[in-house]
Amino acid sequence: MTSFKIVIFTTLLCHVTLGFASDYLLEGIYCGKENCYDVLGVTRETSKSDIGRAYRQLAKKYHPDLHRGQKDKKEAEENFKRIATAYEILRDDEERSDYDYMLDNPQAYYAHYYRYYRRRLAPKVDVRIVLAVTITIISIIQYYSAWSKYDTAIKYFMTIPKYRNRALEIAKVETKESQSRKGPKKSKAELKEEQDRIIRRVIEENMDIKGAYAKPEIVDILWVQLIILPYTLAYYIYWYLRWFWKFTILKHPYGTEEKLYIIRKYMKLGQHQFNALGDDEKQEYLDEELWIKENFIAWKKIKDEETKKSLAENNKYKQYRRYMKQHGVGRMTFDDS
Repeated sequence: MTSFKIVIFTTLLCHVTLGFASDYLLEGIYCGKENCYDVLGVTRETSKSDIGRAYRQLAKKYHPDLHRGQKDKKEAEENFKRIATAYEILRDDEERSDYDYMLDNPQAYYAHYYRYYRRRLAPKVDVRIVLAVTITIISIIQYYSAWSKYDTAIKYFMTIPKYRNRALEIAKVETKESQSRKGPKKSKAELKEEQDRIIRRVIEENMDIKGAYAKPEIVDILWVQLIILPYTLAYYIYWYLRWFWKFTILKHPYGTEEKLYIIRKYMKLGQHQFNALGDDEKQEYLDEELWIKENFIAWKKIKDEETKKSLAENNKYKQYRRYMKQHGVGRMTFDDS
């Protein structure tokens, strides 16, 4: 009698457990109200290879093409979708781990939906590929943008009489030499085109354009900068250690390069901006000994006063000051005409 009661209790416990299990399985995610392991007829301890074997057997059994009747075919399609969904979840280690977490933690209701849809909506493309393509696009835009700026600078210098006339003299000599050679006679348009081409070449060869409009080099693009980044970092570390040892500890006098570096830092200019300054201007800074901070502060004060004076004498600036005094910042009226 006692053993009979134990059997009845065990049976009831199994039914309650199964009922509870179906209750915490969530509709709309994973296998819905069904257990993915039960759908494939496997357990949580089943290996990945055995899960694949069970899936293939069921897929062969329920493949719609193997059923002829309309009712049987429809039923087979539904079963085929069920086992395919279960297999897609259990074949992926990370998704299977999320599913097992749901089985072990039924109370974390919202977390299960988050984990499920985060994986479903996450991009399938490798992040490294996206990063490489992005860097490549930026590098191409950067390179062609630099060429566009350089081309703008060359065209500008071609319009300045001082540079154009010098280049024109060289172009005329080369054009005459090409005409003296035997060959088909060129039209005026062709001669003009050749002349402009020579003028451009002469200006490119003789003009040392610096700063943001300098001739672009491959080494300046982002991809190359990233590749040589370890070398760049090593060089800067060496440079600063050398500076500290040579000028801070040993108290050696500054060279021309070091003096210009200090002046550039005081002026808060970038390397390209400072390179764009003329040699005469840089020499003037050296003559003023602007690498000495006291000299630089005094020099800057004088320059600021000169700038204020020139602005005070500028009519447009006076009008601007008058407007700001009357209307303030950000105000707009219809009486300003």
